[in-house]
Amino acid sequence: MESKAEDRHITILTDVYTVLPVAALARGRRRVELDLGCGKGSFTTRLAQRDAETLVLAADVMIGRLRKLVKRNEREQVDNIVALRVEARMLLGIMLPDRCLDRLHILCPDPWPKGRHRGNRLLCSDFLTQVHRVLKSGGHWHFSTDDMNYLEQVRQVVAASGLFEERPEQLAALADLKSDFEERWESEGKTVHHHLWVGVEPPPVTIGH
Repeated sequence: MESKAEDRHITILTDVYTVLPVAALARGRRRVELDLGCGKGSFTTRLAQRDAETLVLAADVMIGRLRKLVKRNEREQVDNIVALRVEARMLLGIMLPDRCLDRLHILCPDPWPKGRHRGNRLLCSDFLTQVHRVLKSGGHWHFSTDDMNYLEQVRQVVAASGLFEERPEQLAALADLKSDFEERWESEGKTVHHHLWVGVEPPPVTIGH
């Protein structure tokens, strides 16, 4: 694929095994948020514009989408976003240090509804363990989808994990921010459902004698 000028502002992490220096990237900013699967990044840019003291990590595997995000950020002079080209499981499973995020956004992920594609679904029990690992104590996980079947499956997995408590009252602060996918689905008459969970410490494991 031909390189473009915007690529100098995109950190390529595909086929790389490393730990991101999140604290150094934040450069003293008081909060760090991750938009995982950011797409073209309308939500990401608006989120960053709200608070210059928040570093927003924008992650997607599609470099064309990230280029559009970078162009918008340059045009609107947004400088508190770091664009990452990376696969979601790799980022959360290997590259992010423990307890580094104040808030994680996973908005309108592909539900992969067919049974034979079940293994491609992002939100499984193993992945939720990594979500919990990277969130700071009391950190928020914000999720949305237009697929009610997928939503019910996610809620069941979250409940079974014992790692999160749902806090719907925390969604009010995000109500006016919409991702590109949400705007698209709403234009087609679909409803996008939002949920927010807070990480909690799991109960200790008791080993019988």
